[in-house]
Amino acid sequence: MLDQRRHQRIRFCSPPTIKIGYGGTIGEGLIENISLSGIMLRSSMALDIGHTAGCEFSLFGSPVIDVPASVVSRVGNLFGARFQTGPINQIQIEDAINAALAEGKASIFSLHELGGRKVMRVVGGLNGTLRNDFMHALTRMGVNEIDVEGVTEIDQSGLALCLVAIKRHGVVIGAQSACFASAWNQALAAPGEIESLSGILP
Repeated sequence: MLDQRRHQRIRFCSPPTIKIGYGGTIGEGLIENISLSGIMLRSSMALDIGHTAGCEFSLFGSPVIDVPASVVSRVGNLFGARFQTGPINQIQIEDAINAALAEGKASIFSLHELGGRKVMRVVGGLNGTLRNDFMHALTRMGVNEIDVEGVTEIDQSGLALCLVAIKRHGVVIGAQSACFASAWNQALAAPGEIESLSGILP
């Protein structure tokens, strides 16, 4: 799980919709995750591996992005596709991703080894959508430190995940953004607040 990807996957607090043009028909789907090089989407359309689909989407109010993508994988109704981008498309996708991360509506989750220590890093939103990856890293990979310097938004579930990491797995919180520090200190200062958060997770 140590992150070796050239382009990191971006996940969303709520999946954006996408219009798909394929085989002369237009359908819809939901974006599960995205990177600068491709997209993972969920749709009832029967997209064939090796074929190209037109993708039109906006990330939380960004300018509409219209880009063809080659279908490279399928598991049930979940499809992976590689963008066929030009310079303009690439800039649009990057700008939309950066804006969504800055607003906390998208997240990057990664695990790195630094000086023999495993550091979990979260950029953008720290919320319940990261629960599976977060818990897998804690229970299966082993984590020494959480770097939340890039967190731009955090909710109760995100605070609960951090509490579980500290209390049950001996993890320390490393670099913190002002956004995270404010929410964390507020939770610690409120009587009973931090304990009630632990009830959110098993």
